[in-house]
Amino acid sequence: MMKKWWLWKAYYVYGLRALSVMAILFSACSTAQNKPVTLFSPPPSLSSSPDTLAIRSPSAMESLSRGVATVTPAGAALQDVYYEFDSIDLVADAQEVLKKNAEWMKTHPSAQVEVEGHCDDIGSAEYNLALGAKRAQVAKDFLVSEGISGNRLVTISYGKEAPACFEQTEECRVKNRRARFVVFKELPTS
Repeated sequence: MMKKWWLWKAYYVYGLRALSVMAILFSACSTAQNKPVTLFSPPPSLSSSPDTLAIRSPSAMESLSRGVATVTPAGAALQDVYYEFDSIDLVADAQEVLKKNAEWMKTHPSAQVEVEGHCDDIGSAEYNLALGAKRAQVAKDFLVSEGISGNRLVTISYGKEAPACFEQTEECRVKNRRARFVVFKELPTS
C-alpha cells in the first residue's frame, strides 16, 4: 500500500510541474506578436536584421528542431555544393561555389563554419551518415586548399536525416545530395 501512495504522489508532483511549464509556454505564445510563420521562415533571432540573414543560414539542427526542411536561403553568404549520386567528387560547378565561399571566409576572418554533409533517401542510415561525412570532409579540404585555416572549419554528417526536400523523386534527391555551410560563430575583430 505504501508503494502505491508514493507512486501517486510522484504522478501528482510531476503532473503539476508539467502543467506549470505548459501554462508558461502557452502564456508566452499568447503574448507574442502575431507575425505569420511560413515553412521556410528563419527563426526570430535571424530575421531581426537583413544583414544577418545574408550572412547566416540556420543549421540543420535548428531546422530539425523547428520541424522544417534544411534549406539554405538564397541570400546566404555561403552557398551549398551538390554531389552526384553516391559520389564525393566535386564537379566544376561545386568547385566554383566553394571558391566563392572561400573568398567570403577570407573577408570574414573571424567566422567559424560548420560544414554539413547531406545525402538523399536511398540507402541505409549508416551508409548515408558515412557518405555525408566524406562529402563534408571533401568540401572542408577544398576550402583549406583555398587558404582557409582548418581550425575555422568543423564537419558534421546528417546523412539522410535533414533533407532539403521530402518528396521521393529524383528532382528532390538531387537537392539533398549536398554540403551546407553554416556560420556558427563569428568573433568580433579587435
